[in-house]
Amino acid sequence: MTSRFGGRTAIVTGASRGIGLGIARRLVDEGARVCLTARGAEALDEAVEALGGPDHAVAVPGKADDPEHQDAAIATAMEAFGSVDLLVNNTGINPVFGRLIDLDPSAARKMVEVNVLSALAWVRSAHKAWMGEHGGAVVNVSSIAGHQPAPGIGFYGATKAMLSHITADLAVELAPDVRVNGVAPALVKTRFASALYEGREKEAAAAYPLGRLGVPEDVAGAVAFLLSDDAAWITGRTLVLDGGVTLTGGF
Repeated sequence: MTSRFGGRTAIVTGASRGIGLGIARRLVDEGARVCLTARGAEALDEAVEALGGPDHAVAVPGKADDPEHQDAAIATAMEAFGSVDLLVNNTGINPVFGRLIDLDPSAARKMVEVNVLSALAWVRSAHKAWMGEHGGAVVNVSSIAGHQPAPGIGFYGATKAMLSHITADLAVELAPDVRVNGVAPALVKTRFASALYEGREKEAAAAYPLGRLGVPEDVAGAVAFLLSDDAAWITGRTLVLDGGVTLTGGF
């Protein structure tokens, strides 16, 4: 691995496992210090240990859409490592599966709060604390469900479409000192997505031209690229990570 993030600090939300932890591991491997957030304190402690301990990672448990939690995480990163150069908004929820017409409005509101409004709040907090004066880079984790109809998870897809739109707006507003991009993964093998492939992985993967489902490392590599100076002339874009599945009309 390179040290292209040497001296930089990242906050990664939803990072106790899955895609978020994969991203955090990649950033640490490339020299970054990371502040991890998620709801479960025990899982976060295990993640910090796996990343090499407090010289490389710290953790702040809490709910992503809680303003006090956001402030605490920003403050912890600043105290521990002295900056907030990079931000990855990875937290997302999808508590329902079914038709939009049957969607409970309270569930819809919660998805908007966590998947969209909290991401915006994290950017605002990081900008106020560090990026507004010193610059930085942000990556928002969207989904291909936000790019095309997604039966059963349609409202989740709608929130991710909104997140991608906000990504582009923020990129314009915060340029030239802060770059804001996104990634839109297809089906990635995590606990969050397990209901979509467990017991039928071979069948699910058959629709993918590259012959397999995604893994967290696939997303982590793309996120690391977009956060790095290698992507210094890229902003406002959401990169689709789909193993080719959307090329053939799949999902």
